[in-house]
Amino acid sequence: MGNEGIILFTILGLVLVGGAFILSYLISPKVPQKLKEETYECGIETQGSSWIQFKVGYYLFAILFLIFDVETLFIVPWAVVMKEIGMVAFIEILIFFFILGLGLVYAWKKHALKWE
Repeated sequence: MGNEGIILFTILGLVLVGGAFILSYLISPKVPQKLKEETYECGIETQGSSWIQFKVGYYLFAILFLIFDVETLFIVPWAVVMKEIGMVAFIEILIFFFILGLGLVYAWKKHALKWE
């Protein structure tokens, strides 16, 4: 069941997910009301405009967090196979840490880690 099986499962998955979306759209109630269109946040009525612009620093901080969070996901499998692969795995992780270190230094120089 080589490539045909993968293609079959992919098509079946797309059909099932697409069918679920279409079915939910067709059977969902559609009664437009003024109350449904209002912005809702924690049970408190909003004051002023809901469209505000955030500082780009928040996004940079979040992206940095994701980068270093994903980095920990790569370290665990590496640690599991380190003994089997040997020195090649060690050199690869050193390169990986070096690239991450460069990213951290860049973020530090751009003051992306400072809250003001």
